[in-house]
Amino acid sequence: MTASKDSGLTPPADDMAPYLVAIAAHADMAAFEALFEQYSPRIRAYMLKLTRNGQAAEDLMQETMLTIWRKAGQFDPARGPASAWIFTIARNIWIDAWRKQRRPEFNPEDPAFVSEPLPDAARVMEDRQSHDALHRALATLPKEQVDLIRLSFFEEASHSTIAKELGLPIGTVKSRIRLAFGRLRTALESLR
Repeated sequence: MTASKDSGLTPPADDMAPYLVAIAAHADMAAFEALFEQYSPRIRAYMLKLTRNGQAAEDLMQETMLTIWRKAGQFDPARGPASAWIFTIARNIWIDAWRKQRRPEFNPEDPAFVSEPLPDAARVMEDRQSHDALHRALATLPKEQVDLIRLSFFEEASHSTIAKELGLPIGTVKSRIRLAFGRLRTALESLR
């Protein structure tokens, strides 16, 4: 490395490989300062072109320079010039920032993440009592009426489907369902 900070000479941007090697080898601050002077304005301009936001460009440039400091040991001069390695880091940092910006933040209040509230004990008890009352009332009906109610409301079969299944006219099915409901209503009222 022929140029140094002390001599006042700044090496051309393409000759920065020795500085990266010096940073990696022994955390050379003078080499990092020279690298920073050479690349920070170029990286800032690159980021400004990508983000169109001065503060974001400054932040991403700082993050890029910090990453260069930390990852200088990964630079291999045999694989290409320092500038290509540095701008690859800058591009990757911009991509990461862009992805973070596009990814929605986790909102714990989002209905997709909030479970249904558990019913209170009184509601559970009321539902259980209604369930039990319905079963007791159904037990008081003749089997054919229970079958009609089961097919119509629990299995959600249409009246025409029930008529075909039981071999009855559709009018008969409708009147028997109406009769079954009348008896069920009377049974439920007597159980209360």
